[in-house]
Amino acid sequence: MQFVVISYDIPDNKRRLKVAKLLLDYGAERVQRSVFELYVTPQHLERLQARLAKLHKAEEDSIRFYFLCAACRPKVVYWGLAQPIDEPGLLII
Repeated sequence: MQFVVISYDIPDNKRRLKVAKLLLDYGAERVQRSVFELYVTPQHLERLQARLAKLHKAEEDSIRFYFLCAACRPKVVYWGLAQPIDEPGLLII
């Protein structure tokens, strides 16, 4: 299971909403307006990226994927209301 932070800058409201809904459908948790965190298997990440690619307009949008290893996650610093997301338990797919 991989921990991924996904951020985006999408100027079109309709497309931005579709991207956010897709991320939520894959189990991502919104941690800021355009920043999501998620634990995902490589297979599900590949499917998610393929679906995002269909919504993405390279000339207008920016989508970033940050992969944090297990050793890096404890080094994340949280300020204010920020809280770490829970690692999922057993997943049945």
